[in-house]
Amino acid sequence: MSDSGKAEAGLPGIVVTGASGRMGQMLIRLLLESDQAKLVGALVRPGHDWIGRDIGEAMGGAPAGVTVSDDAVTEIARAQAVIDFTSPAATVAFAELTAQARAVHVIGTTGLEEADLAHLKAAARHAPIIRAGNMSLGVNLLLGLTRKVAAALGEDWDIEVVEAHHRHKVDAPSGTALMLGEAAAEGRGAKLADLRVPAREGITGARETGSIGFSAIRGGDVVGEHDVIFAGAGERIVLRHLATDRGIFARGAIRAALWGQDKGPGEYDMADVLGLG
Repeated sequence: MSDSGKAEAGLPGIVVTGASGRMGQMLIRLLLESDQAKLVGALVRPGHDWIGRDIGEAMGGAPAGVTVSDDAVTEIARAQAVIDFTSPAATVAFAELTAQARAVHVIGTTGLEEADLAHLKAAARHAPIIRAGNMSLGVNLLLGLTRKVAAALGEDWDIEVVEAHHRHKVDAPSGTALMLGEAAAEGRGAKLADLRVPAREGITGARETGSIGFSAIRGGDVVGEHDVIFAGAGERIVLRHLATDRGIFARGAIRAALWGQDKGPGEYDMADVLGLG
């Protein structure tokens, strides 16, 4: 379907921030192929050499009819949704503009601190914000399962979260691993901060009852692997999610943007989008 055909069909217009990044380009490719949404803006940081170019050509393909810009005010003003995988500071700034536009703000940015979350909460009083550390269907199902299994088993079952990612990932444990740890702690009626044990080394002593341990593996081009291990006397339960295609995160973000079109102001997550709440 052509861009004009999409416009006539009244499809929601989506702006992608961080358009030159790996996730930004994946989102743009999916939106250009979509018959459910229309790409209306591609934002990059000021000074980027893609500014003023057609996004399709900048990405090495055919013209897409959308010019790359660093003018967030203008681009977001005409959007029905903004999909944002950038940095905490940029996300906070985009949230204010998205709230003014009464558009859906889908946030995949990680590393947000309490002050950032306070800004997002304020913006969510005016428009829907859908935020998740991982937007895949499988991971969000795993979160629900982890919470339920942790609630069903006693503290004599030890919990370990093991994750693996590509060699270029700079943080550990991953945001998803921490989400899984939080789900396990919630299942036990506790906070992860009170139960978390970071990576172990040396003479660590016996394991403390009720603790939740973490291990991180980095190597090669691993997209993402997460195991939640419940270890009891004589048996183990292992919940596992393997990601083989980064497209699952982009598809989840677009699904969230579409889901949010008829939602009122407020803070939502992927459990809401997927009906798992």
